Amino acid sequence: MKDLLRLRTSLTEEIEKILNDQIKMEAESSALYLAMSSWCDRNGFDFSAGYFKKQSDEEREHMLRLFKYVSDMGGRAVSPSIANVPVEFDSFRGIFELALQQEIDVTNSFNRIADRCMKAKDYMTFSFVQWFLKEQIEEEYVARRALELFEMIGEEGTGRYEIDKRVPKISYEDTYEA
Repeated sequence: MKDLLRLRTSLTEEIEKILNDQIKMEAESSALYLAMSSWCDRNGFDFSAGYFKKQSDEEREHMLRLFKYVSDMGGRAVSPSIANVPVEFDSFRGIFELALQQEIDVTNSFNRIADRCMKAKDYMTFSFVQWFLKEQIEEEYVARRALELFEMIGEEGTGRYEIDKRVPKISYEDTYEA
């Protein structure tokens, strides 16, 4: 039966597995950003709370886009379980450092998927993944600019308040696109 079902999809078992791993990574990112939003809200960083809530929603959308692709290709998309999501963070700045690292990790993961697709000659999935790679340019850019606010403004006095106000205004659209 397994061989018959495998005939109904052009996804290899390896590609299906790495896509399901990415579905899980996106779900974990969504949960992490939601936890960051909650932490910011509890600590009076209202604008950053909204920013991280929006990030959480975007990561969930990414997860669902991957999930749909695996299903549409006849594969078995797996709804992941998420555990051990932190609820406390060391500092306001630390959240943004963690967010940037999370985006770098996601970019690296999509690069590995693209590489595996090329090696497997799965050009449909390779083409599908291109959207995510382009999206990661924006995600990393915004995360870096947010973190740079800490260097430019500083956290003393009203610094955190100023940073909090500016975070949601960071936009990749304001930069040139090649």
